[in-house]
Amino acid sequence: MPDTLPFAMGVPFFLPQNPRFFPKTSPFLLKNSVLSVIFCHNVPNQGGYVMKASGVRKSRKKMSQLRGKLRQKIKNGPYYYRLMVANGVRKEFALSTSDYEEACRKAADLDAVWEAPTKEVAVAQITAMRGFSKQAMNLPLSEAWEKYRVHPDRATPHTVNEQVSYKSTYEEFVRFVTNPRPNNGQRHAVVTSITDITPEVAEEFAAYLKTCPLAVHTHNRKIKRLRRIFECLKDYYLGSNPFRAKSLLRSEREEQDNIVRRQSFTREQEQQLRDVLADNVHRVMNKPEIRCVYYVGMYAGQRLKDCVLLQWQNVDMEHRRIFVKQFKTGKEVSIPMAPQLFEVLEEAQKWRVDQYVCPKTAARYNKNNAAGKNVGNNLVDLDVLRVIRWIGLEPSVAVPGRSKKMTVYGFHSLRHSFCSFCAEKGVPEAVVLSILGTDSEIADKYTHVGEAAQREAINAISGAIGNDSLKDRVQAVISLLDSKPEPTQEVLDQIGKILKGVH
Repeated sequence: MPDTLPFAMGVPFFLPQNPRFFPKTSPFLLKNSVLSVIFCHNVPNQGGYVMKASGVRKSRKKMSQLRGKLRQKIKNGPYYYRLMVANGVRKEFALSTSDYEEACRKAADLDAVWEAPTKEVAVAQITAMRGFSKQAMNLPLSEAWEKYRVHPDRATPHTVNEQVSYKSTYEEFVRFVTNPRPNNGQRHAVVTSITDITPEVAEEFAAYLKTCPLAVHTHNRKIKRLRRIFECLKDYYLGSNPFRAKSLLRSEREEQDNIVRRQSFTREQEQQLRDVLADNVHRVMNKPEIRCVYYVGMYAGQRLKDCVLLQWQNVDMEHRRIFVKQFKTGKEVSIPMAPQLFEVLEEAQKWRVDQYVCPKTAARYNKNNAAGKNVGNNLVDLDVLRVIRWIGLEPSVAVPGRSKKMTVYGFHSLRHSFCSFCAEKGVPEAVVLSILGTDSEIADKYTHVGEAAQREAINAISGAIGNDSLKDRVQAVISLLDSKPEPTQEVLDQIGKILKGVH
């Protein structure tokens, strides 16, 4: 048998020692194959020869080595092993891996159990599968991410940004454990294998994160990402997940001294925003569209992404109603148009070029980098924050213990204002929730009751003179004017006190 054989018409051969009918999966039948293979190696393998594709396809073990059948139900999904166990009973086992070599090892372990001559030998085989075979599966840290990336139970974030964050968090952890002296200066043992990652190593990493200027939420998200990653790699270490302990997480109460919270706009501030968006003095990219985005946020209470990517097919000008399927929650809400919003959308019809109400801003928002991560949302957010600075408000403030500033005023403040104004006017909570598309707990956090409403509440429970109803105050003013034909400044001051509830 020569070392190499030519291929007929570029189609690869499979040459058995004993000529038999070719199976359906034989490479000989791959007439439309585009493999650029030009030779076979004469490698005996159980009565045949293994074809090796140079630089194209890795050689795999022959299926005949296993008692059962190894298969994938979906492309690139986990492997399943179908095996005849006893008395013609056929069982299928989920191997929980999409790696072919690993699936072959697990299938071979199952064969060893079912081929055991006695129950005692089978028990010994199972013990070996749980213990000694696990110790032998040494996985370097440098190869672990690739194992996790193809694992069927891996996390599937909705955004590319979070997908990138999973990998960057793992790489940060690897840098820590492979560096004998991390940034905090404390020396620790170098770890290079998944088997060597213990709860003590996880504790050291959590302690290191606490020295970094991170928010509590950011710290906890890093730990939870690593917990998910190591849950998928449990075949390569002994014991429980090293990131399972709750002590690795920080408590939200650690930041209770930070009194900085998201603020809502007052009615006066929202009027200032409308004024600067309508003048010819302040400039921002695509200002007419940014004005439209602000109006949707003010009068519909929706998030920035939902406002920027609003499409004309979801705008019913005839019935004055807009329909939004929220990107964050997937909830569908229907909102009547306020007169101010209707006027702005009428103007927006003049620049209509595609399905988006704000086409230029939408294109800017949907901009992605080479890795597929969205970067346009930050650009539009900067445009929005510029408008807020025009009215004299600083969007973010520095907070001790954090490298990033905390946002005080932003586009999301319009959502807070919307909820607060509805609460002050006595709008039922169910109605507000139907518009915001959120749950009751979050809506309560959005609500910022105004000073006047709070003053009325205090007066009502304290029995103060100022607990008169608005109707009573108006009647008192009318009576005063009837008694004073010529209102002087003193009378006007008295009227002001009556209307404010101050006697």
